[in-house]
Amino acid sequence: MTDDKDVLRDVWFGRIPTCFTLYQDEITEREAEPYYLLLPRISYLTLVTDKVKKHFQKVMRQEEVSEIWFEYEGTPLKWHYPIGLLFDLHASNTALPWSITVHFKNFPEKDLLHCHSKDVIEAHFMACIKEADALKHKSQVINEMQKKDHKQLWMGLQNDKFEQFWAINRKLMEYPPEDNGFRYIPFRIYQATTERPFTQKLFRPIASGGQLHTLGDLLKDVCPSAITPEDGEQKTQVMIHGIEPMLETPIQWLSEHMSYPDNFLHISIIPRPTD
Repeated sequence: MTDDKDVLRDVWFGRIPTCFTLYQDEITEREAEPYYLLLPRISYLTLVTDKVKKHFQKVMRQEEVSEIWFEYEGTPLKWHYPIGLLFDLHASNTALPWSITVHFKNFPEKDLLHCHSKDVIEAHFMACIKEADALKHKSQVINEMQKKDHKQLWMGLQNDKFEQFWAINRKLMEYPPEDNGFRYIPFRIYQATTERPFTQKLFRPIASGGQLHTLGDLLKDVCPSAITPEDGEQKTQVMIHGIEPMLETPIQWLSEHMSYPDNFLHISIIPRPTD
């Protein structure tokens, strides 16, 4: 991969200032103060909210405590989506800090998966990495790694250790020079205005004529309404890691530098603010 290490660092160390408040109907022994955290964009809510849980459990009656879950303005937040994706999809044009509501009861079974331990997150994370490598390298890279390498990827993410993670992840971002890129790009496109969880399909980074495909080419193929509005007025924004990349950016470069640790490019298409 081309070594733009500063970009990798900037992506890794992206943070979202967040204010957690307890849902007003939860029964408490005394008033629950809000709790503030800087959330790592690349991580998962259930990996980084132990302090939040402890803070609010202190004021709860123990018999009232069941599985913790989070929502933003009435939308339950999926723990298996990276934090940065959740923010871009649901809250990117709101004032900071991001205001998240904490719940300990009435778990929304229809909207959220249960997450009883960090093993569940690790299994989901590794499944994503394996799927991404199947697309990029026919699974050859991940299958040649040892169990300890898989563990190092997970521990690097869990402990927020950039060097530890990238020492292994670098291998997943390489390809033979004669190929000019991956076999297919692992990406998922999320739209704030649809019920579908996301869209993904097979998409090559290099066109048959040898030219590099761009983000614009990908969107034209998978979600044309995002870039060519029917009435000429652009009503949506395309966000990756909180920024709007130029549509001319090669999709191969984005995949190498702007993927989340699960090796997928998570692309949010959201309504453009009207003010």
